[in-house]
Amino acid sequence: MTMKEVYPLQKLITTYEEARELVQACGILPLAPSVPNHPSLSACTPPEAWHTGLASDPWNWRVRFPAAGDAAYGKFFRGKSVLIATDLFPLLRITAGRGGTVKERYRDGLLPREAVELYEVIAASGRIDTRELRSAAGMKAQASKAGFERGIHALQEAMDVVVTGANVRYKADGEPSGWSSVSYSTAEAWMNDSGREPEPEHVPLATARRMARERLEEAASPEATAFFRKLYQL
Repeated sequence: MTMKEVYPLQKLITTYEEARELVQACGILPLAPSVPNHPSLSACTPPEAWHTGLASDPWNWRVRFPAAGDAAYGKFFRGKSVLIATDLFPLLRITAGRGGTVKERYRDGLLPREAVELYEVIAASGRIDTRELRSAAGMKAQASKAGFERGIHALQEAMDVVVTGANVRYKADGEPSGWSSVSYSTAEAWMNDSGREPEPEHVPLATARRMARERLEEAASPEATAFFRKLYQL
């Protein structure tokens, strides 16, 4: 099914199932407009549906996707929150990581030191909340906030980790207190938990680039495809 078939002009998405079809159809779906001539979740949903806490709230869908294994979620490029279809995600992981491990890419100057430290904690924990992660990594102090942000953003852009949920703090009276904090898992752990096979180790970088390019050319507009080809060096 093509994106045009799933998302005809003027149609607004009102259910999670429709959003799931759109992610599968377009391959990559940012939460907010950030790709030329390409849909976003906010542009495809009614503004009044957001932050209601209801089943029709797209803000809640963002963590329902990874929890259900229907799409990977994280700040996968330029600090933007993005959903990526499960069949495309393993291929883009190879292209984003350039085929190397976290430690190898740190050694080659492609990742900051904090990324390695955070990745090791996340891998050992399986799934960990942001607050717990900062504490376990020794980055709880305010002075360490910039290093934490640098490391966790680098890991998401390289698709080494994914967001797997959101935890809400509550007051004594049961009312929500402030913004929720997200939880992280390694991409491998998330794919295994979701029943998805991690990308085959034998797939060369050039092959992954070709397969990802072909997938996006089928799903996205020429302008969006050009954007993704440049972004992921496809």
